[in-house]
Amino acid sequence: MDGADRVHFRTSEDFWELTELPERLVVLGGGAIGCVLEQAMARLGSKVTIVHRGHRILPKEDEDASRIIHDALIRDGATVHTGRTGASISSNDGQSGVLTLDDGSTVGFDVIVAALGREPHVDALGLDRAGVRTDADGYVTVDATLRTTNPRIWAAGDITGLPKFTHTAGVNGSVAATNAILGLRRKAETRVIPRVTFTAPEVAAVGLAPSEADERIHRVVSWDHAHSDRAVAEADIDGYTRIVVDRRGRILGGTIVGPRAGETVGELTLAVKAGLSTSTVAGASHPYPTFNDPLWNTAVADVRHRLGRGAIAVAIRILRRVRTAVVGRR
Repeated sequence: MDGADRVHFRTSEDFWELTELPERLVVLGGGAIGCVLEQAMARLGSKVTIVHRGHRILPKEDEDASRIIHDALIRDGATVHTGRTGASISSNDGQSGVLTLDDGSTVGFDVIVAALGREPHVDALGLDRAGVRTDADGYVTVDATLRTTNPRIWAAGDITGLPKFTHTAGVNGSVAATNAILGLRRKAETRVIPRVTFTAPEVAAVGLAPSEADERIHRVVSWDHAHSDRAVAEADIDGYTRIVVDRRGRILGGTIVGPRAGETVGELTLAVKAGLSTSTVAGASHPYPTFNDPLWNTAVADVRHRLGRGAIAVAIRILRRVRTAVVGRR
């Protein structure tokens, strides 16, 4: 971007050093960090603009989730430009200035934030001298146990290129440390990793995404939060719970959009990790009314669906007829 070297871009690292609310804030990037920062500052009173090169914000999430958060940002007073990039930027003091987009429109700012993702910077570590290889993107190469190409060195966290979450780094740090110190062969979890975008409403997901489901072998079950009593009671119905199950009813993943989705996804993560079926989840008592109800309701809906099909449905009909005949003789 022309002029970018003459402007101070804030990031999620130094953004928190601001001591005054910026009147005009521009956020480059519509991923999780960009959306969270934008919504928070819009609610505090900044005139916020987000510029995202993709056709929708939160591109890693369901399209329905993206739409709900997009609408929420607009309601909170933010301006969202999708399918746009910055062409040039000008500033007199290195802080405030004007951003010109690729369509020729301009946006003024007092603070500009770059939320465009992260890249590893390992040049100063001398990894090549230690026999530690990196991949084409600069991430440290590790095996399933987080061991590097130097058999005496293990690595964990963002530098490995595995999903970049605080909880992932913490868990994998424990795996790497115990493997290195105790000689264990524990493997890092790479399949069942929950993620949460802490917007309002929250967006949480884990495992196989509904958009990745194959209708030939999977079934997607949804529950709109407009039918959740807790959501209705709190007048916060913009959301849904959507799970993916296989032919045996095992839960493979899902997406939750709504208040406290980050808490509900914990149960969903456990179900995916343990290979639990919707029958198991539906058969467990859940407190009522909570924002967790929709997850239970999706499980119940899938069980009912399976009970009405195939051999199970035939068996139920036979048992009902037998029971009716027995009772009729009494």
